[in-house]
Amino acid sequence: MTWTTPKELKAQLARLWERGELLRDAVTGNNRFPLRLTIKGPSSAEITDRFDAIRKWAAELQDVRPLKVEWQEVRHRIQGAQTLPGSVWIDSMDDAIDWLGKRRDWNRFSALAELTGRQFPELLSWLEKRPRDALELADEWPRLLSVVDWVVRHPRPGIYLRQADIPSVHSKFIETHRKVLGELLDLVLPAESVDATMTGVSRFAARYGFLEKPARIRFRILDPEIGLIQGLSCPDVTLDSASFGRLTAAIRRVFITENETNFLAFPKVPGAIVIFGAGYGWDALAEARWLDRCEIRYWGDIDTHGFAILDQLRGYFSHVESIFMDRATLDAHQELWGREDKPQRADLLRLDEDEARLYDDLRDNRIREGLRLEQEHLGFEWVCEKIELISREMEGQISAEGRKCFHRTSSESR
Repeated sequence: MTWTTPKELKAQLARLWERGELLRDAVTGNNRFPLRLTIKGPSSAEITDRFDAIRKWAAELQDVRPLKVEWQEVRHRIQGAQTLPGSVWIDSMDDAIDWLGKRRDWNRFSALAELTGRQFPELLSWLEKRPRDALELADEWPRLLSVVDWVVRHPRPGIYLRQADIPSVHSKFIETHRKVLGELLDLVLPAESVDATMTGVSRFAARYGFLEKPARIRFRILDPEIGLIQGLSCPDVTLDSASFGRLTAAIRRVFITENETNFLAFPKVPGAIVIFGAGYGWDALAEARWLDRCEIRYWGDIDTHGFAILDQLRGYFSHVESIFMDRATLDAHQELWGREDKPQRADLLRLDEDEARLYDDLRDNRIREGLRLEQEHLGFEWVCEKIELISREMEGQISAEGRKCFHRTSSESR
């Protein structure tokens, strides 16, 4: 049967609810009722062949509350004049809400819309745009408005989020709801109270004038001659980015690795430190401009994201060199190859010729689909041997070409 059933009519109404159309009317004051629903009735041939079924169908429509049926007379050559449903509608929003079983949700949303209109009418546009999201936040909405109210009264407060003294609101609540709070604050705060250059959830504090937790940089001293802390020869140190940027120790060389075990086990190198990397975040490291005077070598995974991180790091320090991110290293560890699930696809413009060639091979699956070699899979003795060669090269004891030749010979012997 292709005739519209009460279930299908209810589904039409439910779609309006799911799209937020009915909730939106509570904000805008739009009155779409009486609301006509789409109905499809029997054809002329079906009136002849299925007369009893049609009468039953029509009776079902008439018996469903709150549907209102408008009848029309149909003249049939065999059955004669027949009265059939021509259109169906619902009289009011209350009828629609009750039929859908959404009375509790409707009342909750109406209450938060009323509250918002009293306190911050500027935010009604957000409710109109995101009614379903607002309904999901109904229990939290009064606290969200309390945060908005506090920030409006204390623009760019210059304190940490935890220091904001808002009744019934704790700092974890603010951190949890930074995304929606950001959208609300942007609607109510004057332009001078918002730093538009700070974008994204992670920069919420800076955008609205709160203090941010200082970024921290963890590093190890690789040369006992670097006397950073009295009594400790090669300490594992963590500093905030500002303090790291003011280091005056005799550091000439910097290694960066993304793996903590590699960081902890990194062999000693004259005049050097090793930094525990930050993936795709180099802003904190960029504050240390003394690094411009250091030799910097980055060791990441041999996969598309490893090269993307290297490319990003060179945006801050163009003189960075990569180590263990070449085709020889990849070929020397073929039995340890893994798979990269979501490879990077963007063009990377800061790679050198060899790096770019290997990146393209990985990105375009020319060697093997989704190929990657994680840095922790490299043998420790192998790494130490290569670090020794790099160290000797930096000290002028061996040429770069000599190191490459040794590297190729070592790889081929494997």
